Amino acid sequence: MNAAPNPSSPPQPAAPNGANATAAVNATAARGRAVGLQQAFDAWLGDQQRLARLRHASSQSVYRAMWQALVAWCGRQRPAVGLRSLDAATLARYLASRAGQAGLHEPLNPRYQWRLLSLVQRVQAHHSLRHQLAPHTAAADLIATRPAVRRANASLVDELPAHLRPDEARRLVLALNRPPEPTPPRWQDLRNRCAAALQLGAGLGPGELRALRVDDVRLHAGQQPPRPWQLDVPANGSARAHAVPVQGWAARLLGDWLQRRADEQLGGAWLFPSTRSGKPWGKVAQFESVRRLLADAGIDEAGGGSFRLRHTFALRQLQRGRAPDEVARWLGIADPAVMARYQRVLAGTPPR
Repeated sequence: MNAAPNPSSPPQPAAPNGANATAAVNATAARGRAVGLQQAFDAWLGDQQRLARLRHASSQSVYRAMWQALVAWCGRQRPAVGLRSLDAATLARYLASRAGQAGLHEPLNPRYQWRLLSLVQRVQAHHSLRHQLAPHTAAADLIATRPAVRRANASLVDELPAHLRPDEARRLVLALNRPPEPTPPRWQDLRNRCAAALQLGAGLGPGELRALRVDDVRLHAGQQPPRPWQLDVPANGSARAHAVPVQGWAARLLGDWLQRRADEQLGGAWLFPSTRSGKPWGKVAQFESVRRLLADAGIDEAGGGSFRLRHTFALRQLQRGRAPDEVARWLGIADPAVMARYQRVLAGTPPR
């Protein structure tokens, strides 16, 4: 005899129908594959950080954003795409899907495609090595079928460094040494001038510039007031730690800045702080300061950013007869290919 149902018992959930069960399974699989994709990226990124191969937080943020967009797309596919099923055809579909997003109405430019596919290739290779799996060549295979993407990386490696023409360099030096207005100038204006002077007069890259501390400036102790003459530049990215002499006109601006920095009682240890309390100077703010100084000197905006000033310093030193090894040491350059590009510029430009 069947027992009568107990009215006080909680209702039992209905068994899922076939469609709901399939959807639940798909959702679970998608979540699992998304987690696997993210874990593979995090493991790769962690090793890059430990090996000091990827030091800049800005580069890490770019790679993370690129990967998260890929993970989100993979999770929306049916079936969901995991790291091992991310083959060349699937990568091609992902690249095509980006058209129309974020205001795009055409495929991603070749440089972005190369960067994304190279990231996928590195993460997959790292995952295969960690788990002793067969190598995954999907990204490399796709790059091989796209000549424009292959050339995008080759053109970057072979690109000649942007630099100032002789007349532009002279105009900028005159502008930086011109008495600033208003009188007295704001401390931020003196900071901006001095920073640009150290790029053109000591060959610093923008990251090196922002990483300098007050203690990195070497002074001639026998002079009153002591005059800066050399910078001890910490390692930054691919550049090694190195010492570089400061050209006389730039050293004078550096001395004026040190005095003003002390008079203003600016806090912190950074040579070029962004605030009175001593917060570090941001990448965009420093870039904008150089852009304004170049415009004030009547120099057209062009590619290369403030690296143009560093490249100009290197070229001027080489043209003045400095040995390439010495200039490379001043710049913290270890790659001979970089110096070779400077030599190629010199071969096609008049003496300065």
